[in-house]
Amino acid sequence: MAELHQTPASLCCCRKSLPVPRAQGSGESEHASLGPRGTGPACSGTDPGPGSSRRPRVDVASASNFRSFRLQHFHLDLQLNFAAKEMSGWLVLDLVPVQLGISTLVLDSHPSLLIHSVDCKRPQEEPVSLTYRVDPFTDYGSSLSISLPDTEPGKKIQISVRYTTTDGPAIWWLDSELTCGGAGPLVFTQGHSVCNRSLFPGFDTPAVKSTYTAAVRVPDGLTVLMSASQSWFSQQDRVFHFSMDFPVPSYLVALVAGELKHEDVGPRSRVWAEPCLLPSAVQQLEGSLERWLGVAEDLFGPYLWGRCDIVFLPPAFPIVAMENPGLTFIIASILESSDFLLIDIIHEIAHGWFGNAVTNATWEEMWLSEGLATYAQRRITTETYGEAFTCLETVVRLDALHRQLRLLGDNNPVSKLQVKFEPGVNPSTLMNLFTYEKGFCFVSYLSELSGDVRRFDRFLRDYISEFQFQSVGAQDLIEFFLQSFPELQASAIAQREGMEFERWLSGCGPPPFEPDLSAGGALIGPVQDLCDVWRHCDPPTPQTLAAHNLSGWSTFQVVLFLDRMLDHAPLPRDVMASFSSSYSSLFAVLNAEVQIRWLQMVVRNSFYPELPRVRAFLHKHTSRMYTVPLYEDLVAGVMKCVAVEIFYQTQQRLHPNLRRTLQQMLFQTGLVPANQSCAPLPVSPASPSGSSQPAMPAATSTAAGKTAAMALLDVNVSA
Repeated sequence: MAELHQTPASLCCCRKSLPVPRAQGSGESEHASLGPRGTGPACSGTDPGPGSSRRPRVDVASASNFRSFRLQHFHLDLQLNFAAKEMSGWLVLDLVPVQLGISTLVLDSHPSLLIHSVDCKRPQEEPVSLTYRVDPFTDYGSSLSISLPDTEPGKKIQISVRYTTTDGPAIWWLDSELTCGGAGPLVFTQGHSVCNRSLFPGFDTPAVKSTYTAAVRVPDGLTVLMSASQSWFSQQDRVFHFSMDFPVPSYLVALVAGELKHEDVGPRSRVWAEPCLLPSAVQQLEGSLERWLGVAEDLFGPYLWGRCDIVFLPPAFPIVAMENPGLTFIIASILESSDFLLIDIIHEIAHGWFGNAVTNATWEEMWLSEGLATYAQRRITTETYGEAFTCLETVVRLDALHRQLRLLGDNNPVSKLQVKFEPGVNPSTLMNLFTYEKGFCFVSYLSELSGDVRRFDRFLRDYISEFQFQSVGAQDLIEFFLQSFPELQASAIAQREGMEFERWLSGCGPPPFEPDLSAGGALIGPVQDLCDVWRHCDPPTPQTLAAHNLSGWSTFQVVLFLDRMLDHAPLPRDVMASFSSSYSSLFAVLNAEVQIRWLQMVVRNSFYPELPRVRAFLHKHTSRMYTVPLYEDLVAGVMKCVAVEIFYQTQQRLHPNLRRTLQQMLFQTGLVPANQSCAPLPVSPASPSGSSQPAMPAATSTAAGKTAAMALLDVNVSA
């Protein structure tokens, strides 16, 4: 997954059409059929089974001619050079042509990859050198066209590509000062959705799955981890070896290397982290992972990936979490927010079934992964922590969905479940709450139609069994659902007026159906009652507030309270002063998920007595998830100079990618003006609420509203 904390512009569904070069003589047909149910020869080395319909798959985000080949396996051999920030080595592809007359192999690549040579080897023959060329494709990749010798359908060929990586979007090199412990450098990769073409050339599409192996060399003292079924270390030549024995799409190949230690927290789970983080991570997760896995297996069938390990990464990790099979990546910043940590890890566990085992065949149907995983996550939390807890968390997220709809409008095509995009549109820019929450609502509607949640659990278990290790489309899910519930098919449920399945998939706007969340009333009701108290024009009396004790609330209750109060910012100045006096001390000792929302309240209300806390927070937190929302609010209002000052003071501790994002936000270019000057931000402790402060004009409602919705919604979006 690419960067998910997006600026407002990146969420627009711009259909900028770019030419897509096609290699001559590739033998590729735009309407060539994939295997049964969207898999088959192009997707994996396994037979998908008899009796399946055949459908074409077109992935406009891939330059490759993947439909012309079956990828059986690939191997990576890499040397990591931390000083040069390069990976060098080779890729070996085991390919079987599936069509006659294929003279060209086209792979997804990236301008940051330096291709040195390409060879071809047939069984019992010596390798031969091949000619190749690199052509532009989009701003997120290029095409590598390789001229092939004569090929025959069904006869394997082995293609070897020697190459070096440079500064591609998949690879994040961290100097020592950007790690949590500061003891040494670290590197990690992030392939979702179309970034891994800058890690290795290949068929970078979720329609193609294969097994892989890897050998990775690093300097002494560093440990390498990959998303693999098996791993071992060769002490003699200091090589880390990996094997993924189950077919996966390219975006789920992930690597991290650095000073990492581990501790087991269950019979098939261990936590990896820098030594300074490990005790905290183990304390929070010991025993929990196995419990969550057991509940998930009871619901959806066996966990297919063997191990379920977690690696905590420094704040530079660009998203919250990523479901790499067997090795979930998660940002260390979330450790201080236990409720959010719980939700994020359970969501990634759910991806072990929905997204990893059964994958969306194109990025236009990303909701098949995220919507189903979100539903599965909430089934797991319901079984583990009760229905009220799940309803509360769901309300927080559905509130966010409707907030985003108010920003974008009900007719914005981004709100479709199936978003059609043309060549040139980066799939990562379409990653938003609709893929999660509108997808969740559709799956919840299917569950409602089934008549019983346990019956729907069994359907999902059968769905995984039917399609495991395959890539599918929405039609595959819908057809299997109707076949599993013939009484619904007989009643033409897919055409029910107002709830047509086609409307769900292709219609803009809010979900036609939302699940009943009344079971969370005991947790949600007090939150809304307190919001109502504060929405009056006058500050509430101490007697009124005494009936509402926030100190006993859960993180999600406090977050829901602040989210809903943010919807009404700016408050009258005396009300904001009373709000700060009542809660500032409490919020200051709570976790970062609470603090960032409180500080957004401070900024959107231009409440200067609390601005030193904004400075302190942005000096402490250097992750995208906790910096970008606050900077967006500062820039949108009257405090842009405050943002510039803090940026100057902290920029050396920010990852270069985040630094560039903030530079563009602050200066509308990637360059920092040398003569930028601003009034200093007060550094004294926050004044008492009654102190006299200069009255500042509130941000315009348009700017504030736009930033409010976007910044708030994109906090804590996991993969």
